[in-house]
Amino acid sequence: MVEQEISELDVTLEEKIFQQMLSGQYDEVDAILAIHAGAGGTDSQDWADMLQRMFLRWAGNKKYQVEILDMTPGEEAGIKSVTLSIQGKYAYGYLRSERGVHRLVRLSPFDAAHRRHTSFALVEVLPKIDNNDDEGLVDMNDVKIDVYRSSGAGGQNVQKNSTAIRLTHIPSGIVVTCQNERSQGQNREVALSVLRSRLLQIRLAKKEAEIAVLKGDYTKAEWGSQIRSYVLHPYQMVKDHRTNFEVGSAENVLDGQLDRFMEEYLKQGDSEKN
Repeated sequence: MVEQEISELDVTLEEKIFQQMLSGQYDEVDAILAIHAGAGGTDSQDWADMLQRMFLRWAGNKKYQVEILDMTPGEEAGIKSVTLSIQGKYAYGYLRSERGVHRLVRLSPFDAAHRRHTSFALVEVLPKIDNNDDEGLVDMNDVKIDVYRSSGAGGQNVQKNSTAIRLTHIPSGIVVTCQNERSQGQNREVALSVLRSRLLQIRLAKKEAEIAVLKGDYTKAEWGSQIRSYVLHPYQMVKDHRTNFEVGSAENVLDGQLDRFMEEYLKQGDSEKN
């Protein structure tokens, strides 16, 4: 019993030490995570879907609540893009380490010759802010609102009425869509929340000169700009190019075991401050 208690205390202590590194202004708040397929065609759309599964597994391990706000499926397989709301304490603090381009190397299941392919997907991570905390981020006079019919796989899940919302922030050119909720009003509020978060991200980027670019739209999802590589062939390895931390079991990482990568990223941030 004593050994079990000591083991549990060790785990609790590690979590406390980890959370001490999450001292950013928005680290404790919920997160909005978006995944966009990059260069690589169907393989990249499948890779974006694999990343979605990885983050869903990670969030499940943390007992976080996840809601799909918007999704665009791929033509043949996978997804072109998806936007997730991840709710739980320190969700943004943990996930900000995942922002950037993720690269996959594998034998393509979509290539008849079964050749090795390289795929890319872009991950955006935004802090989710309350309506009362937007500090005048959004002037509704600058927002164009379009209403359209939700798309889906068909059947009873497809909305017969026009409930999906598209917001265009004219000064910045940011476009946000939401078609998850059952009512137009709910979709509008969710889309506004995402828009506020995107505009906040731009504001943070301007304030923090040491961060090159925070907004994912400014980063091309292609070769040479990746933050992490996942290799499934001819060997297994996942390597973070910012911290040089790597592991040999790619399957475990794709099953949501991301904490070590997040921890190394946070440690590097602390060392750079000191």
